Amino acid sequence: MSEIALRTITGVLMILTALTAEWFGGTAFAILVAAAATAIYYEWAKMVRGWGLGWHLSGFVFALLPALSLLWVRERAGVPAGSQGFELVLWAFIVTWSADIGAFFTGRTFGGPKLAPTISPNKTISGLIGGLITATLLGGIWAQNQGLHWAWLLLAPIFAFAAAIGDLFESWMKRRAGVKDSGRILPGHGGVFDRLDGLVPVAVLTAVGVMAGLG
Repeated sequence: MSEIALRTITGVLMILTALTAEWFGGTAFAILVAAAATAIYYEWAKMVRGWGLGWHLSGFVFALLPALSLLWVRERAGVPAGSQGFELVLWAFIVTWSADIGAFFTGRTFGGPKLAPTISPNKTISGLIGGLITATLLGGIWAQNQGLHWAWLLLAPIFAFAAAIGDLFESWMKRRAGVKDSGRILPGHGGVFDRLDGLVPVAVLTAVGVMAGLG
């Protein structure tokens, strides 16, 4: 099986799992989020072994904040009346996933100048632009169809850029640790941290947007 086929199958299964848990909410979503946060911290801790206590404490916060953000936003669905917790968590997923997928295929198609060659040699500026455009289009379509605040359309490219920064940050950590992937649990993708590095800042920023009165 080719690498792209393996990545696609694993990616589809991850998306279906996330969507199913998010649909049911409650315990199902909490278990998935807790498992993901635990895996992120475990993989972070392995990479920063010998870096000092501060890095371990930072990893705990890094894994905990997005988990709490997603759970808080999701459980606001309909409480108070009019809150759109379900729709906003799915919006965060859509922006993150579409930015990642758009960057991957645009970068492979067009190539061009590297985005950060000393950190992640495979990432290109064209990939970044493609990811921002894809996230803006799909995030905007979802926001409009679900009647979300108009500001979420403007925030889509900003959050997609934050997802790219999260991806680059993890790439920097892996390069410093001398590892290719954060783990091996996801065939074709590596570790959980490898796949959720972009969702971390998007989840936190989505919660901030809700606290600002946008949800």
